[in-house]
Amino acid sequence: MSLSSTKCADPPKLTSRGNMHSLCVITRLVGDTNKIRRLASHLELHKKDFSSERGLRRLLGKRQHLLAYLAKKNRVRYKKLISQLDIRER
Repeated sequence: MSLSSTKCADPPKLTSRGNMHSLCVITRLVGDTNKIRRLASHLELHKKDFSSERGLRRLLGKRQHLLAYLAKKNRVRYKKLISQLDIRER
């Protein structure tokens, strides 16, 4: 399963609604992580761009909340996602 090709609108057929919801959370986490990496590289070049820095902080908080939700609901997928995205666990 490619992380960039996962779509929330087209989840695989699942038996429970909770699994589908956690797939949507995973998709949102992947998208947010890509945005975070792009903003971080932008801020390395433009150190005084404070509005982008604020946006980065908001995305980091949003990702942190989504990761906490996923860790609570499905620990196995959480661990797998953290290793695939190469982000550290808090």
